[in-house]
Amino acid sequence: MNYISTRGAAPILNFDDVLLAGLARDGGLYVPETWPILTPATIGGLHAKSFAEIAVEVIHPFTGGSIPREHLERMAADTYTGFGHAAVAPLVTLMPKLHVLELFHGPTLAFKDVAMQLLARLMDYVLERRGARATIVGATSGDTGGAAIEAFRSSKRVDIVILFPRGRVSDVQRRMMTTPTEANVHAVAIDGTFDDCQALVKAMFNDLAFRDRVALSGVNSINWARIMAQITYYFSAAARLGAPDAKVSFAVPTGNFGDIFAGYAAKHMGLGVDKLIIASNENDILPRTVATGVYEMRDVMQTSSPSMDIQVSSNFERYLFEASGRDAGLIAGFMRDLAANKRFALGGVGENLKRDFAGAAASEADVAAAVRLVEAEHGYLLDPHTACGYVAAGRHRGPGDMVVLATAHPAKFPDAMEAIVGARPPLPSRLSALMTDAEWFDELPNDLRAVQHFVQCKSRVGREASTSEDLCGGQE
Repeated sequence: MNYISTRGAAPILNFDDVLLAGLARDGGLYVPETWPILTPATIGGLHAKSFAEIAVEVIHPFTGGSIPREHLERMAADTYTGFGHAAVAPLVTLMPKLHVLELFHGPTLAFKDVAMQLLARLMDYVLERRGARATIVGATSGDTGGAAIEAFRSSKRVDIVILFPRGRVSDVQRRMMTTPTEANVHAVAIDGTFDDCQALVKAMFNDLAFRDRVALSGVNSINWARIMAQITYYFSAAARLGAPDAKVSFAVPTGNFGDIFAGYAAKHMGLGVDKLIIASNENDILPRTVATGVYEMRDVMQTSSPSMDIQVSSNFERYLFEASGRDAGLIAGFMRDLAANKRFALGGVGENLKRDFAGAAASEADVAAAVRLVEAEHGYLLDPHTACGYVAAGRHRGPGDMVVLATAHPAKFPDAMEAIVGARPPLPSRLSALMTDAEWFDELPNDLRAVQHFVQCKSRVGREASTSEDLCGGQE
């Protein structure tokens, strides 16, 4: 199993290398050279397997044999034993044919844990085997940062720097990044938006000399392994609802397009998927693109679902590559137009997008109404992101089963929940000290040089590569 870049000018990599690379050296994103297919018999047998066992069935073909199956089995078992529900991702039925897939039972109460906890074990395994270290730099709109720090805080081979937009994440989300005290963990508040943070990360990856100097790696959903691990819960949910005999629809709250691209990947692998519904908040760039065939950036609006306050959906590039017949030249042109004009027209690819996805955007009033309605009628509390998924599901329901992906626990957004339902959902008891623990983080301007200097000085690999003893001053 090899991996190719969506822009066609980067080296072809094997699984180990793509795991550590993150972003391709030509600025593109890696995708499998060929898609593995699970047979109907294999899919039919998943209903009798645990989540960890399903993960192995889904993931092992993507590794190309670079990780022995027995090692992957141990990593998956170790990963998901630590989740707060025995099913890992339980399926809750609100009414006949309408279900909520709870993806928030990991250590940071967000769907990112499902992939991130396994990703950390995969990376440590490969780095240990190579006798190497890596420096992870990531950007977060809220949940990725906490999940990444939690996953890598015990790593002996990784230093991790997470950039988050100052004042644009919830207190709970921030504290999940700023309360860990391990020396390899660094949370940085950037004066800007999530898109600014993401642009800084991409710029560091595209500075190839810097990238090599600090052994840069990424754990945002630009890293293929994140998408790969998220495919698991589409198969898990569908198996419980009768796959492969029945097709299932999924309504997916998404900003960066990674979570819903995992559903698209599951369909490529043979899963019977009826509809994939892009659920957005008022930052509706993706539903607008489905409707108009034009991807056009606007200003980012702050909402009660901050993890979706995005205008640059990085993983959309992976979809465009597939939908264009893997036309790397076309994709590179799209990305140049986006950088220059903040927009591009999909042309004929737009028709494929309308075939493959539906889209719906929820206003703040829609979100509040959905949270109140579901609590009143079903005694179930949705977080604001999942409420966007519920709204989207309502607009596109058909006769078959519909699954709304619950991407975060409502306790992660206490201010927003209090404004909607008049109460602050309690954190699980295992996180009781989160809101009183001391915080440790740095603040930096939205400036590439300043951030690169910080990263090099915090990275063990970067400090060893420094040519001047005084380069980092007292930062290390």
